[in-house]
Formats: sequence, structure tokens, C-alpha cells
Amino acid sequence: MAPGNESSVTEFILLGLIQQPELQLPLFFMFLAIYVVTVVGNVGLIILIGLNPHLHTPMYYFLVNLSFTDLCHSSVITPKMLMSFVSQNIIPYAECMTQLCFFSFFVVGECCILTSMAYDRYVAICKPLLYKVSMSHQVCLMLTVGVYATGLVGAMAHTGCMLRLSFCDGNIINHYMCDIPPLLQLSCTSTSINELVVFIVVGVNVIVPSVTISVSYTLILSNILHIRSAEGRSKVFSTCSSHITVVSLFFGSATFMYLRKFPSGSLNEDKVSIVFFYTIVGPMVNPFIYSLRNSNVQVALSKTLRKREF
Repeated sequence: MAPGNESSVTEFILLGLIQQPELQLPLFFMFLAIYVVTVVGNVGLIILIGLNPHLHTPMYYFLVNLSFTDLCHSSVITPKMLMSFVSQNIIPYAECMTQLCFFSFFVVGECCILTSMAYDRYVAICKPLLYKVSMSHQVCLMLTVGVYATGLVGAMAHTGCMLRLSFCDGNIINHYMCDIPPLLQLSCTSTSINELVVFIVVGVNVIVPSVTISVSYTLILSNILHIRSAEGRSKVFSTCSSHITVVSLFFGSATFMYLRKFPSGSLNEDKVSIVFFYTIVGPMVNPFIYSLRNSNVQVALSKTLRKREF
């Protein structure tokens, strides 16, 4: 019996990403390389910002939090996924619920961090004279506490609702992780409350940030159009474009995965497409998107490397 759940299932079997044996080993090495790049990229960006005092501003403070969240987000999922390529991936019931809890925590937290970053850009571009007051250390700290508090509430809501379900016979999860849709498909009890909670929690954490980010960038765009200098407009666009790219990938894939009618007939197409934009590849490309399109980060990297060589 699983603790706190009237269920005869004490462990689950994760089918993994695909079931073609000939592709298992190549995919193992590919996703291992992706995970290594994710760790190096995010840890490197955190260290780079920490070593350069001129990057100790609210914008890069939130970028550090985004890199930390991406690193944890990927670490919750990828090691278990790699195991499914080389052996039968069995996950105990308690570990499955723990993975779901941490995954939900970091995903909801990332939604809020991206929203905070959009607000920071709005204040910096549209109200530069009030920037130091509006984005003071106290305000940044309060926003950060709000980010992780919201993540905790979302994780507790999803995990608490999942713990009330019973899993009587089937224990094979058609996924590479313990995610909400495949677990709901596996349950032998009514999942209507769970689906309602998912639509409420995910809806709030997608719609509210999306509206906030959209309003912020609408105001930013309006402000940009009043900049006479082409160089000034280009600099502002380059600052914002990286954030818009990350937001589009993250919220687009999250909406596609969770706000449709589910459980759907098959998750095979979903898990293959979502892995590239949401759970694995997204955390890998985010630090490079910000680094390649941010001149301050490039200058800091160049200075840091020169110091180390000297």
C-alpha cells in the first residue's frame, strides 16, 4: 500500500520517450550531452554574473533565478529519463509524487520569474527615472519570495490532488516522467477534481503572466516607437528580444500541454514534441539565448576569460 493513498500500486514503470530499441543508445548520449550543456550553461551564467559587479542589477538578479530554476527543473527530470534509455525505469510511488511536486514547483516558479523580468524591463525602459526606487533590493526580494511562494502553492495543489487518486491495476506510465496527464489516464478513480484544479492553477499561472507580459511589452513597444535614434531602438530591441523568445517557447508549450482537453487518446506525440521546448531543451537554450543576444553578458564573459588567461 502506498502511504496516504488507498492504492495497490507501490511503484510505476516509466515507458520513456520512445520504444524503438535501436534508438535508445543514440538518444541516451544525445540527452546526456544536452543535460551536460544545460548544467554548464546555467551554472556558468550564474558564476559569470556573480563575478562581475556591473551585472549586479535587478535584470541579472532575475536572470540568476531563472538559470537556477532551469537547472533544477532539468535535474528533476533528465536523470530519470536517461535511465529509461538503458534499462527498465521503475520509480516508487513516493518518488513519483516527489518528482511531480518538484517539477510543478519549478515550472510555476519559472512562470513568475519570467513575469518579474518583463516588469523589470518595463520599468527600465518606460520609467527609467524611477527604476532604482521601483526595483530596489526590497522590491526584488519581495518579488523573489512571491515567485517561490506561488511555486510552492501550485506544487502543493497538484501533488495534493494526485495523492487522493487510487491506482488499482495499471502501473505503466506512458511518459518519461511522472507528469499530470499520464497519471490521470492511469487512475481508476474519478479525476474531475484534478482536471478542475489543473485548469485553475495552470490557467492562472499561464493567463495572468501572459497578460502581464503582453501589457508590459505593448507599453515597451509604444515607448520604443518614440525613440528617434535607430541605435537606441536597436539596443532596446536586443535587450527585450531574448526574453520574448524564452517566454514564447515556455508559455506556448505549457499551454499546448496542459490547457487542452485531457486525458487525450495518446501522449506519444505530446511527449516527443514537449521534450524539445519545455522540459529538457528549454532549460539548455535559455542561458545561451540571453548570452548571445546580450552585449553586457558578452563583455563580462570576455573580461572574465581575459582575467583567467592573465
